[in-house]
Amino acid sequence: MASTNDLKNGLVLNLDGQLWSVVEFQHVKPGKGPAFVRTKLKHVLSGKVVDKTFNAGTKVDTANVDKRDMQYLYKDGEDFVFMDSETYEQLTITPAVVGDAANFMLENQDAVVATHDGTPLYIELPTSVVLEITYTEPGLQGDRSTGGNKPATLETGHEIQVPLFIENNTKVKVDTRTGDYLGRVN
Repeated sequence: MASTNDLKNGLVLNLDGQLWSVVEFQHVKPGKGPAFVRTKLKHVLSGKVVDKTFNAGTKVDTANVDKRDMQYLYKDGEDFVFMDSETYEQLTITPAVVGDAANFMLENQDAVVATHDGTPLYIELPTSVVLEITYTEPGLQGDRSTGGNKPATLETGHEIQVPLFIENNTKVKVDTRTGDYLGRVN
């Protein structure tokens, strides 16, 4: 249990049996009436974001979320197999939990796996990863001045938008949160 005065970003709360992560919070002390805490909460499993207001000093139930460094090993059918970097214990995680992270994961890549009572909740990748472009149409000579974009397929099979000068087999940096192209890597 914690008080609403102890809230911080990233803290996971257990409200009515559902897990919610604190995205942002604000202590408000109006000139008239009691103080309160305005929060923005994100549902850990569905990703839905809601606004919730608590009275200041109210007790809230915190969830015990264990974040461990794991290595993505391989895909087993639809599921993803991860290995704990310390204990070498393997964990099979469903595509629903992995979510969009699957678009940017290569075998033997490190990730943080968050679990609650042994149940995987979500995967955290580094904010950017370096991946190779496996296929993209060649850019036309006259197109370079417009600064436009074209679709390109990454080695994971995911498609992103890249500048026209990018060619096949080019390594690029990609933002794992948005899927945006960040630049070329030599």
